[in-house]
This record gives sequence, C-alpha cells and structure tokens, in this order.
Amino acid sequence: MEFKDYYQILGVTKSATQDDIKKAYRKLARKYHPDVSKEADAAARMAEVNEANTVLSDPEKRAAYDTVGAQAWAAGARSGDDVRPPPGWNTGYEFSEGGPEGFRQHFGGGDGQDFSEFFEQMFGRARAGGGGGAHRRAHAGGAQAQMRGEDHHARIELELIDAYRGAERNISLRGARVDAQGQVVPDERTLQVKIPQGVKEGQLIRLAGQGSPGFGGGPAGDLFLEVQFRPDARWRIDGRDVTQKLRVTPWEAALGAGVQVATPDGKTVEVTVPAGSGGGRKLRLKGRGIPSSATAGDLFLELEIAVPGAVTPEQKAAWEALAKSYPGFDPRRA
Repeated sequence: MEFKDYYQILGVTKSATQDDIKKAYRKLARKYHPDVSKEADAAARMAEVNEANTVLSDPEKRAAYDTVGAQAWAAGARSGDDVRPPPGWNTGYEFSEGGPEGFRQHFGGGDGQDFSEFFEQMFGRARAGGGGGAHRRAHAGGAQAQMRGEDHHARIELELIDAYRGAERNISLRGARVDAQGQVVPDERTLQVKIPQGVKEGQLIRLAGQGSPGFGGGPAGDLFLEVQFRPDARWRIDGRDVTQKLRVTPWEAALGAGVQVATPDGKTVEVTVPAGSGGGRKLRLKGRGIPSSATAGDLFLELEIAVPGAVTPEQKAAWEALAKSYPGFDPRRA
C-alpha cells in the first residue's frame, strides 16, 4: 500500500499550525482546481491535496496519522513507498465525522471523493468527513441558529468473554485538540461503557450525547464505538460462530473419549470425541457461540492431534509396538 506523506503533499512541515495548513491548502486548491487549472494532472493533484487536507486539518485524524507516520518517517519512507499501518493501530482513537466543511464548499472535494487505499485503511470511508452531513441540522427561530453536534466514532477492543456475559468497562479514548498556538495536542478521556451481552464484531455501541457539543443550544452528537475482539490464538470468530482448537491424544482420537473442554464463556463442558476422529475434524456445539436474543451462534471444536514424545525406554517400546501392529501403514500414500 502506498504511503501518503500528507505534509509533503501540502508543502508544510510536521510542526505546521492549523493556520499554516489552511493557507497551504487554499494556495494549492487555487492552483489545481480542475475548473481553473491549466495543469495536465490537475484532477489527480487536487484529489491528493483534498485528501491531505481532510486529514491534517482535522486534529483527531492528524494525531492518529502522526502516530503511524512517525514509524514510516523514521524508516525513511516518503509518499509512494510501500507502508502498512500495524494491525489494530487505531483502536481507541476517537474521530469526529466532520471535516473542513467550508473548504470543500468553496473548492470542491470531500463528499463523494475517492480516497486512496492508504486513507481507507487508516480511517475507513465512513470517516472521510463531510461536515457531519445529515447529522447537522439548523433550526429557524431564535437569535442564533441551533446546530446538532457532530457524531464521533472510535474502535474498541473487547475480550470475547465480554460478548458472552456482557460487562461494564472503562474505555480510554485518544483524540486531539488545537491549542492556543494552533498546534495539535493530545486529548484523552475515559468513559464507563456498558457492553451488552451478545455484542459481535463490527457492531456499533451508541453513547448518546458523547459526541461534539451542539451550537446555539443544539443537542450534542453521539459517540459510536465499533467493536473489535482482541486477537487470541485460542479461537477464531465468524459472526456469532466461534471455532477453537481442541487438542486430543492419538488414542483419544482413535478409540473415542469423553474430554473436558474450557469454553470461551468461562465454563467447562464434557465433549465426546468420536472414535476414529482425525486432525481437523470439527465437533459442533449448537448454541454455544456468541449469544443472541434471536439465534445464538455455534461453537466448533477443531481437533488437533497432540503426539507425545518418546523419551524413556518404556515410551520408545510402546511406539515400536504400535508401529508393528500396523504393518504396511503409509500415511504419505495417496
């Protein structure tokens, strides 16, 4: 994925104030706007400039971008180099829906703009901005128009057991603000969030009134928390279905056995391993996936044969006896 050096695109330094970014954007927009530019690549350049401005003019997006960019710059990366944000980099970052609305209205771009793969990997199309769109409402009447505050979005990581049981968690969110000198500075807050039982990955938890404050007495926007589950080697999650490995001995797989299994909900159940099972076989526990008021998911136990070592003379003799009891057995024969 091509790394985008937004500072280089706008021609500003990484210490540029918000006013510096505004001036640089206006200058470049006048130069490359397709309606007035004579440049052959004006449309493509204008798209790059709009994208850079969408990020750097928004304190929250800029702070998040600087986190990823710092690693790329330290490695000597420039625009066009192959760079990918690390998995989960933006967990806990809080983004507003809005953007430089006045700039877009004057110069174009923003809503409907095609953003680069780099931008969408970082922020997603839903966070491209647009001044809040339908979320802003002006109300006639009174000396000052009322305007609803912008909605905010953030991704949060939960443990899988939170989806099984529900929980209350203190969630720390990282945002940013512009100080009196026009510099972007970190701004963090902690919220107590009720996690509903049965929540699944990608689901949005809405916290009413926790977005940006309204104007002229208008209501505050909302905060939407997008759920992600913390990576865990013990299981894979697909919607409400959960798959986890179940290690069994060769004799349990061959002869069948009842085994105790710790499930993701923190409980222990006894499962029957059918005789003649092989590695990779899946045992389905219906309704033991992520719960739901409608239809709960299933839990799949994927068998993995755990082969013990042969260390002592007795163990070696046992394996030799096993080998002799299967003359001609060749697992590599098709």
